[in-house]
Amino acid sequence: MISKKLQDAINEQINRELYSEYLYAAMRAWFASQTLNGFANWMEVQVREEHAHAMGFYTYLLDRGGRVELKAIAKPPKDFKDPMTVFQQTLEHEHFITKSINELMDLAIKEKDHAMQSFLKWYVDEQVEEENNDETIIGKLNIIKDRPEGLLMIDAELAARVYTPPVISGIILP
Repeated sequence: MISKKLQDAINEQINRELYSEYLYAAMRAWFASQTLNGFANWMEVQVREEHAHAMGFYTYLLDRGGRVELKAIAKPPKDFKDPMTVFQQTLEHEHFITKSINELMDLAIKEKDHAMQSFLKWYVDEQVEEENNDETIIGKLNIIKDRPEGLLMIDAELAARVYTPPVISGIILP
């Protein structure tokens, strides 16, 4: 059985992961409205990943005998200045999620919940990848500056990204 403190913290993290899904869906819609379909595809993969991350916490909480409490999800922004601004906001958001995951790990350590620590290791590692992905795209956007041909090249590159369902604690998530 999971502690009440960890249960509450996991429920908060489920909400944060679902907000991430909403945020990236809004960014996807904005990119699609700008006819940057490769960027939109990249964000669609993010949408699916964030949903899987939320469901990983959801399933874990149920498996530990906890109770899932779904909360209202905040409305994300819908308008963005340009691709660089989108990815700067994405990186900032991923820093927030990393901090949240680290705080969960700190709580699991404090509570001496070894199963939770083991479960969270995947998320800790995943956040390194998430931040690196954003930093890489920001770096490429910095290189091209305002050259439309460069933007189209990055758009074509991002169109190739495909979703691979993650395996979290032995569970393949949708």
